[in-house]
Amino acid sequence: MTTSAATPSNAPLGHIDRYDPAVDAIVPADWRIEKLASGFIWSEGPVWIADGGYLLFTDVPGNTLYRWSQKDGLSTFLKPSGYAGTETGIFREPGANGLFPDGPGTILLADHGNRQVARFDVKTKQKTPIATRFEGKRFNSPNDVTRRKDGVIFFTDPPYGLEGLNASKHKELPFNGVYRLDPDGSVHLIDKEMTFPNGLALSPDERTLYVANSDPDRPIWMAFTLNERGEVVSKRVFADSSDLHKAKDPGLPDGMRVTRDGTIFATAPGGVLIMDATGKRLGRIRTGTAIANCAFGDDGRTLYMTSNDFLARIRLKVDGAR
Repeated sequence: MTTSAATPSNAPLGHIDRYDPAVDAIVPADWRIEKLASGFIWSEGPVWIADGGYLLFTDVPGNTLYRWSQKDGLSTFLKPSGYAGTETGIFREPGANGLFPDGPGTILLADHGNRQVARFDVKTKQKTPIATRFEGKRFNSPNDVTRRKDGVIFFTDPPYGLEGLNASKHKELPFNGVYRLDPDGSVHLIDKEMTFPNGLALSPDERTLYVANSDPDRPIWMAFTLNERGEVVSKRVFADSSDLHKAKDPGLPDGMRVTRDGTIFATAPGGVLIMDATGKRLGRIRTGTAIANCAFGDDGRTLYMTSNDFLARIRLKVDGAR
């Protein structure tokens, strides 16, 4: 791995597409995308650890959880991050994937390789499984996870971790689901129609769940309206990136974050789309390669991006901290 931790690269990187004048209140005129570290297979799942001032992110095929900070640079935080067994041929991506803040000192971890959702203690580096099966069958490979303030958790379960994807003989569920995990430990299927559900995020009032579909044949985002218990009341197509995919822009709908004012930063073909709460495109942050995920860090105005084989960041005007 390479890192330019204390002195991020000043070389010009990327581009900002401005689709609407409103983006000027989000991206500063003197914007700069900085490459922080590189050499990964497929970087994913960034999460900012406020108590410590550092970023954790994953390399899913590399089965590694990394730590990066301005002060210390890049280091390996946990390896293996996911599957630690010796049986080969099961997984195409054995590591951990999406990460999300939980309680003090813990994060939620979509454990691709162990086919579970776990609570991870960042000090002891111990995992506590909190969801491993649905109706007695193992999950495919949980991909991303988010949490409401009341403790209700949502996660996606596509087959990306399994060798052969949907054709894997180890796939026990006949669908790729979106799930709700209640504080009592019960798991509820909220959607099984999405072909490759991936990144997900909640609106500021936590009554809308946005879910990305990483399917080149249907690269969309769904919006699920939730009641106070987290049950789905209705669903709709929120946005579509088919035109960007047809333009051969790299990447697909993947990870996302939502700011306090409801602005959506969604990874998509070509970079990170900036959309308002209606799904209108305001702009796009482009690093020149596919971006898997993003997360706000520092004081909430820095967007960290796991961009294929490298980690990058950009300073913005909006406060992304929830």
